[in-house]
Amino acid sequence: MPATSLLDEALDAWTYARTGLVDEIRNLSAAELVLRPHAGSRTAAEIAVHVAQTSQMMAGELSRPDGNFQRKSFPAFMKEYGRGVRPTSSKADLVRLLKRTLAEGQRRLRNAGEIHMLQRITQFNGEPCTRLTWMHHGIAHEEYHRGQIALHARLSGRIPALTQLIHGKGV
Repeated sequence: MPATSLLDEALDAWTYARTGLVDEIRNLSAAELVLRPHAGSRTAAEIAVHVAQTSQMMAGELSRPDGNFQRKSFPAFMKEYGRGVRPTSSKADLVRLLKRTLAEGQRRLRNAGEIHMLQRITQFNGEPCTRLTWMHHGIAHEEYHRGQIALHARLSGRIPALTQLIHGKGV
C-alpha cells in the first residue's frame, strides 16, 4: 500500500531500515552475534539491543507534547525509555525485540499524528527541527548500525544480508 502522508512515508522508511537490520541479525550465527571485533566495540547482539533502546527513546520523545532531546542526558533517556528492553544474545529474542520495538514505536508516532510530527523539537545539539526531520535522523542511526552488523558478517567470512539480496541470493 503506497504511503498517503509524510508520516506514512517515514514509517515505511523506518520499516525498511529495521527489516534490513533484522535480516543482518538473522544472517549471523549464535557465535557471531557475540563476537567482539575489538575490545572497545559492541557485539552485533549489543548493537541490536542498542537500536531497540534508542528507537524507544526516539518514538517516546517525538510523541511527547513537550518532547525535547535536551530535557535529559542521553543515559537518563535510556533509563526512561529502555525499561522494557533487556540485553540478550539469542537470535530469536533479538528478532522479536527488534520487531516489537518497531511496532510499539510506530504505534506511538501514528497516535501522535502527522500534524504533531510536523511540529518543532529541540535536538541533542540544541538546534530546532521538525519531529519528522528528527525521525529521519533516527532511521539513519539504524542504518548506521545495520552497516556495523554487516561488517561483523564480513569479519566472520559471511556475505551481508543486503549484499545477498542485491545479488538475488536472499538470506
